[in-house]
Amino acid sequence: MIIDPASQKRAKRFILLTVFIYSAGFGIIMPVLPDLIRELTQLSLSEATQLGAWIGAAYGIFQFIMGPMMGNLGDRFGRRPVFLVSLFGFGVDFLLMGLAPSIIWLFVGRSIAGGFGAIFGPANAAMADMSSAEDRAASFGKVGAAFGLGFIIGPALGGFLGDYGTRLPFFVAAGLAFANGIYGYFVFPETMAKDRRRRFEWRRANPFGALANLGKIKGILPIAFIYFLWVCAINIYPSSFSFFAPAQFGWDSKMVGISLTLVGVSMLLFQSLVIGKVVKRFGERKTAMIGMAFGVTSFAITAFLTNGTIALVLNILNGFSGMAMPAINAMMSRRTPPNQQGELQGLNGSMSALAFLMAQLVYNNLLSMFTSATAPIYFPGAIFLVAASLGLVTLTSLFLLSRRDPETSMP
Repeated sequence: MIIDPASQKRAKRFILLTVFIYSAGFGIIMPVLPDLIRELTQLSLSEATQLGAWIGAAYGIFQFIMGPMMGNLGDRFGRRPVFLVSLFGFGVDFLLMGLAPSIIWLFVGRSIAGGFGAIFGPANAAMADMSSAEDRAASFGKVGAAFGLGFIIGPALGGFLGDYGTRLPFFVAAGLAFANGIYGYFVFPETMAKDRRRRFEWRRANPFGALANLGKIKGILPIAFIYFLWVCAINIYPSSFSFFAPAQFGWDSKMVGISLTLVGVSMLLFQSLVIGKVVKRFGERKTAMIGMAFGVTSFAITAFLTNGTIALVLNILNGFSGMAMPAINAMMSRRTPPNQQGELQGLNGSMSALAFLMAQLVYNNLLSMFTSATAPIYFPGAIFLVAASLGLVTLTSLFLLSRRDPETSMP
């Protein structure tokens, strides 16, 4: 852990800035990605949705494979080099996508981002280095808040930039990533003490090895399963909303950007101002259950909405659901030794990637099926019913786990 308070403050500021830029960059391209796919392929919206699922799957596959390796490298060499490499991969991803002369370039760019540009594992591991066990939910909440702030600015900026061409948002995102990487090279100190580093082992540097090793820690696996299910449910927004909203509400890229901005505002407020107080009052488990309950309700209502104004209001309320993931992450982090925090966050990154992969394939293909000309019934909201069902299973699992394992009920 960093002892010098000034260095610690500088490190946290850079971590949060990086997550913000990552989120903003991702948000910038979301409103225009369907248009770019259609521009490169001349496909219909329904067909572009299906192809978008496979582009997203490329990201998920490579992040699933590489997440534990990046986490283990962080536990061996420190967070700083892994962080900077991740930033470089993020910038290269968007540069390639912005220059894409054909659809294959989008696949290559997303693959690079999945392999080397995933930032949340290193970010959470570095925050865990600098936080006590009791403060980790609040620290992870700040990371989530930085993501939410990026989601406020990114989609709105992407919707605006999209008026000047489908390529410009990608170049802006790449420029932000490279600029932040240069800044980090000069200001970001190492957050992991040398005496906490451990030997790199190839057998642990893959999703299955990391899962087997972390599975030796009491109580981790059931919570990891709950984490995975919940991420599958909430990935409905990053994987599919840019395709769902035009089909359901007839929105253009600018309106999609505004809607996702409201999601970001809500997430920011709850994860920066609310989650710390809620965890202190109710504990991590109950905080996660409160967030899940709101998420399930929101998904179920959205499935049948035809009024875009009500959808915007629901997006504002989505901040409640944003409290669940930091709380679950903190439950796992509190049980994990300091020299395995990177491995844990790498595994979480892999689980998130696998969940994103499944979300892309399930949600987008289902959306394509229910919006195609041959659909038995036109029902874009089917994907939100699936998300609500997954969320309900997750909430029930956490409730049953707390009854079986008293430690899970601890604050």
